[in-house]
Amino acid sequence: MIRHLLASAALGLAAAPAAATISFTGVWEVAGSATDLSGFGPGANAGRLNLGSDLFFDRATGTFWGLPDRGPGGGVIDFAPRVHQFGLQLSSTGTITGFNLLSTVVLSRDGLPFTGLNPRIATGDAANLGRSLDAEGLVRLANGNFLINDEYGPSLYEFAPDGSFIRAFRTPGNLVPRQPDGTPNYVDGRPTISTGRQDNRGFEGLTISNDGKTVIGIMQDPLVNEGAPDGRRSRNLRIVTYDYATGEPGAQYIYQLEALADINARVPGNTFGANSQGRNIGVSSITMLPNGLLLVTERDNRGYGIGDPTATGLPVASKRVYLVSLGGATDVSAIDLTGTNSLPDGVVPVGKMLYLDVHAALAEAGVAVGEKIEGLALGPWVDGGLSMFLITDNDFSVTQSGGGIQSDICTSGPGGFSVQVALNSACPDGTALIPTFIYGFRLSGDSLAAVVPEPATWAMLIAGFGLVGGMARRRRTGAASA
Repeated sequence: MIRHLLASAALGLAAAPAAATISFTGVWEVAGSATDLSGFGPGANAGRLNLGSDLFFDRATGTFWGLPDRGPGGGVIDFAPRVHQFGLQLSSTGTITGFNLLSTVVLSRDGLPFTGLNPRIATGDAANLGRSLDAEGLVRLANGNFLINDEYGPSLYEFAPDGSFIRAFRTPGNLVPRQPDGTPNYVDGRPTISTGRQDNRGFEGLTISNDGKTVIGIMQDPLVNEGAPDGRRSRNLRIVTYDYATGEPGAQYIYQLEALADINARVPGNTFGANSQGRNIGVSSITMLPNGLLLVTERDNRGYGIGDPTATGLPVASKRVYLVSLGGATDVSAIDLTGTNSLPDGVVPVGKMLYLDVHAALAEAGVAVGEKIEGLALGPWVDGGLSMFLITDNDFSVTQSGGGIQSDICTSGPGGFSVQVALNSACPDGTALIPTFIYGFRLSGDSLAAVVPEPATWAMLIAGFGLVGGMARRRRTGAASA
């Protein structure tokens, strides 16, 4: 069965494992009003805790790392990007029973924090990235350094354990957003930019090969020019590789989003328009597996979040995890897909197959489905299986009006009511800021076999996961306002 499963992944067959066993173990809510350990004090753009733009499990310490993006306000409020270390206490079956925030690391360069402000505001020039950072993907290396990619550039950076900037990797030229005259523009969207990543659709996920030599990033959506008439109508986004040692980009591969017709078939009467294919449907995360395959998360823009704070709006159509293989895929780093939604003859996309329908699993459990499920990580070994966690980005529970005024969103929960209050004001009785959700799953059977190496090496993996699980349970030294 396992050999058939891996072969299916390599061929890109759209079939789930025949004897898959992925069990939902529960959800943990981190209060929207929780504060981090930055020391910046209260406030949405100060110390309000947000950690759901990506998720990374550090096996050496048995702890997790998460990060916020550019902060509340969509790049118009100054926010210092940071990363957070936290521990999860787990029962023997993998249910989360506790959450401890352990540390917060602020990202800086030359002694000054990076900022979530867009480049035009931060530097006065849309062509100058400066210290603007919209962090989306996270890897923690064995030496304690962080790799973080962002949407503004799209950029890839390395930081020291204390958050200080070390280096920038070179961004491939075809990803850089440019105006028709060739000038970079890291702020505006179409039609001001005509090539490169779509606005707010740059790098979204990050991972690294098991040997530590190749860094792998994934775009959220197709490039603005790669589609007919533009990337909003295309399925073809790019996976981008880098050589870790040199910082130079390498191969690029095409990852095809689920077809819009298949997505719309699940929500008749509430369908997405054709220009939503490569805009409102996109990728949220990418995770390297012990056997060299990848897990990629796709999602729509629906669900419990700032756009639907009572979870009573449009029905969720897509929250899914796919098993992905790069084997046999064509290197498209020198291939231009401008003006087409089809791949040229001979171009083979990465293989993918459905691994977990997250929406279906959460709906069956009667659990609210978060709008932005943006991080995925394999965790400790539990109860004869392997834990897996997905995390949501709650956008700081802040919305923004067309006039640029930010407000906190307070909600009584799914099926209830919500109100908007002045930013950093107290929520009315019976309401609270939208929380961050951490969803837990346990992998066993063929679902486990699909993500770990062949059985001969299982014992070593099991021992390793068991060790870090024990370490996680012992690390109760931090405190969290959750």
